[in-house]
Order: sequence, then C-alpha cells, then structure tokens
Amino acid sequence: MPQRAGWTRRRLIGVLLGLLPALVAGPAAAQVRWVMATEYPASTVSGVGLTTFARRVSERTQGAVEVANALDNALKISSGEMIRAAQDGRISGGDAFAGPLEATDPIFGLASLPFVVQSVEAARDLNARARPLYARALAARGLTLLYMTIWPPTGLWTARPLAGPDDLRAMAIRAYDPTSAEVMRAAGAKAEFMPFSEAVAKVRSRDLDGILTSGDGGAGRRLWDDLRYFTAINYAIPISLAVVRTDAVEALPPAQREAVLAAAAETEQSQFALLATRTADNYARMRANGVAIAEPAPPALLASLRAGAAGPIRAWARKVPEEAVAILDGAGPR
Repeated sequence: MPQRAGWTRRRLIGVLLGLLPALVAGPAAAQVRWVMATEYPASTVSGVGLTTFARRVSERTQGAVEVANALDNALKISSGEMIRAAQDGRISGGDAFAGPLEATDPIFGLASLPFVVQSVEAARDLNARARPLYARALAARGLTLLYMTIWPPTGLWTARPLAGPDDLRAMAIRAYDPTSAEVMRAAGAKAEFMPFSEAVAKVRSRDLDGILTSGDGGAGRRLWDDLRYFTAINYAIPISLAVVRTDAVEALPPAQREAVLAAAAETEQSQFALLATRTADNYARMRANGVAIAEPAPPALLASLRAGAAGPIRAWARKVPEEAVAILDGAGPR
C-alpha cells in the first residue's frame, strides 16, 4: 500500500510539473489576430467602437482571438477603400463610414441621404430595417457585418460664420460622399468629396473653407484650431459599418465564432447607448475650445440645402431595389 501511495504522489507531481509552464505563462497567447482599421481617431464613435469590440472579443474568447486596431488612418486606408483592402488581405476588416461605400453598392448611401431622418430614434429605426440589405451587400463581397455605429448629426465646420446661402456660395467645402457633394454644389458651394484626413490637411493649407462632418469627427481631429464655426444643419445622422472578412470568421472554431459575434452585438448596443449624451458632450467640448455653434441653423440656409437635396434623393431611389425604396419611404417626412 505505501508503494502504491508513493507512485500516486509521483504521478501527481509529474502532472503538476507538466502544467507549470502554462501556469507561469498565464493565459494562452492569441491563436488568431485580426487587423482592423478606421480613418477616424480613437476619440470618435468609430474609434470607440473598435476599441470596445477588441476588448470584448478578448474577454469572450479568453485571449484566443486578438483584434489589433489601426486608428486615425494609420494604414492610409480610407472608408471608401475599406472593402477592397479587406478583399486584398491588407486588413482583416475595419470600421468604414458608410457613405463612401455607395460606389460599391448604392444601398450604403441610405443613411447619408440628406434630411431624411432628424432624430437618433428615427435613424436607429431606419438602419434596423436596412440592416439585412447592408449585410447582404457585404456578404456578396466576402464580408461579414459585425455591428453598426450611428454617428451624431452632421453639421458644417467653417472658417467664417454662415448667416445664409450667400455665405455658403463663397466657400470651398469638403463633402463626405458624392451625394453630399452634389447637395452642396446645388446650394452654390464649391464642394468636393474626399476622405476626412485629406480634408483636414487641406483646411490647414487654406485650400478648404469648411468640412461637412459631425461635431464628433471635428472634435476628434481638433478642427477648432482652424475652423471656429459650427452650423448645426442636421444634414444627416449617418452610420459606419464594422466588417470583417467572412473567411476569417468561418475559420474560427464554432465556440470562438459565437463569442466574436456576441461581442459584436454587445458593441452595437453600447455604441447606441453612447449617443444619449454624445452631441451635448461634443458641443460642450467645442465651446470650451472657442467654437461658435449656430443652433438652430439659419432658416434660409436650410431652405437652400433642402432644395438641393431633392434631386440626389430621387437619383438614389432609381438605383436601389424596391425594398430599399420602401425603407426610405417609411422614414417619414423629408
């Protein structure tokens, strides 16, 4: 009996010694590493979303899947280039502002259509109904929709105040998609669609007088250093889409795949909750840095922009399937 007890002790010690390297090393190193990109800074809703997603994925997979984020255009991949960059394998995925993706499929322009929705609740409803269409368009390109982020309302950051349409006609404005460029031109501005980082550089070189973006995007890039006026035109309440290559998702073991998708769903909920105070927080930060905020916007300026919006909305509706037009029609008065 003592001999058997000694053998049992030796066996137990052997097992513990075998486990010692793992115990010393701590949690296992990540088996999978996804590189995710966005052209926006960490402090914007896009940056917050990717940071949140990375943390939740690590927690839910116990470190087996690592999301490495490249924020603030670190990889020089704009939103409009995001799908191609993922397809080419330069990145696993990322968070892309949806408007520029309209060049890939017109459905992605829905949330950026001018003056269609005027509240966060309306934006959430519209995008919830459009989500299957976004997911289908991405799936056709080998991508999986992880989560959506709704941005605060879009306004105009300018070097000079906008009292009315005449002031807009004297400015060169960055638009964030082809539709918004058309609307701005219809209202008389010299407008050009370009990535956010390019627009910031042109403002600093005095080649642009203004940028169409939210208080969120502008505050994230400290636009108040050059653009001291913000006009709350509520042009749109746009979205960005966080995506990853479908083959990367399907390569995961089932339990890890479920964990990643659960992390994505949690991120989408926390991103929406973020909006409850986001605009007010942005405005407080902007005012603290010397930005003059015109809210509400001058009625004549709004009337000019709305008049310029009708044509692009009709053009968009001719390019999309009936189910997409039905979602637009259900968005309420425009």
